[in-house]
Amino acid sequence: MSKAEILGQIRRGLGRTGATETARNAVSARLEAKQANLIPARAQLPEKACQQLFIEMASEAAADVIELKNIKLLPKAIATWLAEQDIHELVSAEDGPLSDICKQLPDTLHIRKGVAQAGDLASLTTAFLGIAETGTLMLYSRPDSPTTLNFLPDNHLVVLNRQDIVGVYEEAWAKVRGLNQGKMPRTVNMITGPSRSADIEQKLQMGAHGPRRLAIFLIG
Repeated sequence: MSKAEILGQIRRGLGRTGATETARNAVSARLEAKQANLIPARAQLPEKACQQLFIEMASEAAADVIELKNIKLLPKAIATWLAEQDIHELVSAEDGPLSDICKQLPDTLHIRKGVAQAGDLASLTTAFLGIAETGTLMLYSRPDSPTTLNFLPDNHLVVLNRQDIVGVYEEAWAKVRGLNQGKMPRTVNMITGPSRSADIEQKLQMGAHGPRRLAIFLIG
């Protein structure tokens, strides 16, 4: 039974046919009035310190963090990283600057755009935000950046603007709620380092549920 069916049965059981304008306004007011949770002191930092904390936490989580002064350096940095991993193919999202970036990559690199498939070696996406307290990336699904790009390929390359790093999760969710006139994305993914698991004989296995490597290209 789907979530919509379950909620529909509850609504009918309560004798409700739909939300009235008054009810919607009451819910909105309650959400807006809600106080923020306790914020960790270590993430309440000035902007530069917050960005440095993100770098440290992401690196500790086994992500590669490549710092670039400007986006003009990005094509060469991507090409170099892929060459070091002996990867010659890439599936890319199409949002933001990625279409232009892909045009500047070497002709020897086979590039496909759209949905990732099983067996793809590397994907390229942008991140909506970076969260400093845990070195986490926040991404959300949309037609030009399918969620499959975040999980199916063995290597995930992510472009993040330094100015898009926030301190804590509460800040990140507030920004998500501000997208598209308050309409939440269908899927929000939070990624901290490459995928791993120690469920099998307590041995760390990389790539258990997603990419084996995560490279963050931090611009700015």
